Amino acid sequence: MADDMEKTEEPTSKKLSDAREEGNVPKSQDIAGAIVLFVAILTLMMMFTFISERILDLTRYYFSVLNEPVDREGMLDLAFVTFRETLIMTVPFALVIAIAGVAGNVAQFGFNFTTKPLVPNFSKLDPIKGLANLFTIEKGLNALKITFKSLSALGVGFLYFWYYIEELPTVALFTLEDQMGWMRDKAIVLASVMLIIIFVYAIIDLLMTRKHYFDKLKMSKQEVKDEMKNMEGDPHIKAKIRQIQFQAARKRMMSAVPTADVVITNPTHYAVAIVYDESKHNAPVVVAKGVDNIAIQIKKIARENGVHIVQNPPLARSLYAEVDVDRPIPEMLFAAVAEVLAYVYKMGKKRKEHI
Repeated sequence: MADDMEKTEEPTSKKLSDAREEGNVPKSQDIAGAIVLFVAILTLMMMFTFISERILDLTRYYFSVLNEPVDREGMLDLAFVTFRETLIMTVPFALVIAIAGVAGNVAQFGFNFTTKPLVPNFSKLDPIKGLANLFTIEKGLNALKITFKSLSALGVGFLYFWYYIEELPTVALFTLEDQMGWMRDKAIVLASVMLIIIFVYAIIDLLMTRKHYFDKLKMSKQEVKDEMKNMEGDPHIKAKIRQIQFQAARKRMMSAVPTADVVITNPTHYAVAIVYDESKHNAPVVVAKGVDNIAIQIKKIARENGVHIVQNPPLARSLYAEVDVDRPIPEMLFAAVAEVLAYVYKMGKKRKEHI
């Protein structure tokens, strides 16, 4: 019993699907952040010339208004131009970053729209449970992980930045355009180094996140059995339903025996009841069939209702094997059945006969 309750089994597809519907997916924030950073750097490099030109134009504008009197109209114009140029430079960049943020999450677990996480859960407002959740081993490990990643990334970045500071006295003698070029080159190097570090940590975080996610969803053998039972239905209930369906079909079949033209028998093991109505069917139809006890009951009802009973073992076995109830007989049995029906019609329909 202990083995059945131990969570050793991988989560089933239904368990994963249910977790997904609740918004529980294996999401690594580091991967999403790394993708956003990569796209941001790439976008910045592509837009650098454009942004540089806008900054230079904005700087020239500032110099052009230095000697103008400071009044309300001039201040509004200055604010408007600054706001407009800032929007032109930042809005495309911000849109690309927003799209990258969504893509960074979708790339990990696909598109998953659910409103369940938005449903209020008042149990989370319990202050005692809230304080307990603040001091868990998992939260502590996450804090250490974030601290280590931040310090290592900032440390490497600081070393490069310190090296760049030493070049500033020389760079100060450059023209503004050359200074922008120097800044672009150094930013690319610094961003590339930081990006490599962040990607390494992101891959590690992704692997750890997915392992923790699937470990958390692991199931016990009993849970797997219960899930399969719920999906497929209780075998006892299914057997009971099949029994009820069989009894209903048998009752319906027996109620059709009195309308038959003839019952063809084995004579003891098989019984097949046939009716032929030219106005409804193109061929004779089997309305009831059975073996052993059911065959005996079919013959009993036939005798009680004056239906002819004819012994023809080969034909009875063929009809039982080849034709389902309420289905017409196949063409290959037409001749044999026609011979039996001709005999019955000759003897007089609905006349009881024992053979």
